[in-house]
Amino acid sequence: MSELSEYPVVYEQKVAWGDMDAFGHVNNVMYYRYIESARIAYFDELNIFQENVNTVVASSQCRYLQPVFYPDTLKIGTRIEEMRNSAVRMVYVLWSEAQQAVVATGDAVVVCVDRENGRKTAIPENIRHNVTEMESRAGHIIN
Repeated sequence: MSELSEYPVVYEQKVAWGDMDAFGHVNNVMYYRYIESARIAYFDELNIFQENVNTVVASSQCRYLQPVFYPDTLKIGTRIEEMRNSAVRMVYVLWSEAQQAVVATGDAVVVCVDRENGRKTAIPENIRHNVTEMESRAGHIIN
């Protein structure tokens, strides 16, 4: 599980029976839900929801490496790879306890939007500071 060592937030997700599709493995849509839960856990750590900004996913993708089956528990490593003026690029790694391997990876660009006018806005300075602190504690330097 050393693949998760440079991720400041590792979210644990149990695979539910209902997450599987007609082919007997976790449906591709569920990976995006798992990633979303990990992203929210990261943002909770930052206290970003206390700010006057909303976060909006501008783009996202997932690469499926191995199928996942019930029962399993995934550990989803989450970090910010790049910080821009008003957006961050987050990356994710999904590690399966049952398979003892990375089963998927993903990334997303998340934009800060002003709650009042709905327009893109700069990332608050205290959030920038918190991101840098969290990432450095995990031994990760942001590009």
